[in-house]
This record gives sequence, structure tokens and C-alpha cells, in this order.
Amino acid sequence: QVQFVESGGGLVQPGGSLRLSCSASGFTWDYTAIGWFRQAPGKERGGVSCISSRDGSTVYADSVKGRFTISRDNAKNTVYLQMNNLKPEDTAVYYCATTLGGSYSCDLRVNGDYWGQGTQVTISP
Repeated sequence: QVQFVESGGGLVQPGGSLRLSCSASGFTWDYTAIGWFRQAPGKERGGVSCISSRDGSTVYADSVKGRFTISRDNAKNTVYLQMNNLKPEDTAVYYCATTLGGSYSCDLRVNGDYWGQGTQVTISP
């Protein structure tokens, strides 16, 4: 059974930083690209960043390039999202999921329909 557990969200001021974590299980980790997605109130869920399983290739949404960094620890089956210089428009529930791609590429499109509970990120003065 595919499972994701996201953590690390919180309330921070604009310009602040957060580090999100995603622990995953139930699939072949070594061949699976993982991504972060977010959903703000009243908006559709969209891709933020993804990372391939073997060579760490990454993709970022334009809105977060230069501010967010995705990484993964294959020994811990965990993916991280370091978020710096946060802006109010980053406020959303953040989720992780498997994405298209695999060992050497990834794509900001979800592969499957498995989601965790998400973690709330709120950016406010």
C-alpha cells in the first residue's frame, strides 16, 4: 500500500524558511520519481518540484525557482523540500506524490492517485 507522510509545515513570516519532509513507502523507491505539490484555498493542486530516483535530476515550477530546493535520502525513503525566501503566495497545503519519470528524469505531473494528509504552510506577517 502506497503511503506518504508529510511534515515540517508551519507559520512563518515572509522571507522566512521551512524544510518539509516526506516519508514514503509501498513502492519501489529506487525507480520512482517523487514530487511536491501544493494546493492553496480555492485553487487546484499544482506541481512545485520533483526529483528522479537515481541521479537526482530535478524540475521546479517557475514560481519557486531559486528559492526552493528538493532533495532525497534514498537510505531513509525520504524527500525534502527546503523553502527559502517564502512569500505569502506560497501559502498552501503541501503534498508529496510519485510523479512521471523515474530513475533519471521527473515531471511535474502526478503518477497515480496516492496522497498523504499534507502539511500546511502559512506565510503571513
